[in-house]
Amino acid sequence: MSLPVKTWFDALHQCQMQGKSYVLVTLLATAGSTPRNGGTKMLVCDDSAFDTIGGGHLEFEVIKQARNLLLENTTTQKIEHYPLSSKLGQCCGGATNVLFETFTQHTQHIAIYGAGHVSKALVPILSQLPLQISWIDNRQAMLDEIAQHSQPSNLKLVVSENPEDTIATLPSGSWVMIMTHSHQLDFDIVEAALKRKDMAFVGMIGSDTKARRFRTRLVHREFEPLDIQRLVSPVGLLDISGKRPIEVAVSMAAQLIQRLEPEKNTQSQQKQAWRDNKQLMQSLVTTK
Repeated sequence: MSLPVKTWFDALHQCQMQGKSYVLVTLLATAGSTPRNGGTKMLVCDDSAFDTIGGGHLEFEVIKQARNLLLENTTTQKIEHYPLSSKLGQCCGGATNVLFETFTQHTQHIAIYGAGHVSKALVPILSQLPLQISWIDNRQAMLDEIAQHSQPSNLKLVVSENPEDTIATLPSGSWVMIMTHSHQLDFDIVEAALKRKDMAFVGMIGSDTKARRFRTRLVHREFEPLDIQRLVSPVGLLDISGKRPIEVAVSMAAQLIQRLEPEKNTQSQQKQAWRDNKQLMQSLVTTK
């Protein structure tokens, strides 16, 4: 991973945004002479390390241990004791305890089709979330204009003459959000996405009328009812009804955020339902 950062803190943020697993290394208690004081941190990825706990053979062994922990692919904590003796190739004469905190990451991938006004409002919002974003369009000039500006590290611009063909290249479990300049192209992408059973979300911008027409066309193409039901259209939260690009984008982003942490949202909905029921019971008691 090539990250334009030097400090462990900046690297941690980048790893979280890019969905890259990492180990946060912290010097705990130190005794005697040591290269760095307790509390010093560094961050280790499978192919990079950021900041330093003092260099030398100690740091070499710590990085080696951190990468062994990454191979286990589990979130864990571990403390190791290192005497800084000649055996470790250190002449400090002290000792230190090192805390290894392993964080495994999974970042949801989303493919956004179309580089129009709504997607231009949507992508900056989504790029601040732990998502890997592919922004796909068949208009070279549109994406060239976007590429002239600084882009977040979790965004990839893709120019494709036939965007529907890129569906086959998406990782399993991807989300697909469709909002191109062409209704026919929208349909071609929808059709390709629904043919892949492993797409976790297929959404399309548009009116109720457009959605009904697309579903009718899918029936004529002999799609199974369950596959047609996978198409989410219109997209966005119903209680955000504005039609400005930013309003539509916020509505869509909110819907996607709900999918990022469904367990938390389910718990929140259950708590809200409990509060609503409690208020209802109180009102019934009051009216008696």
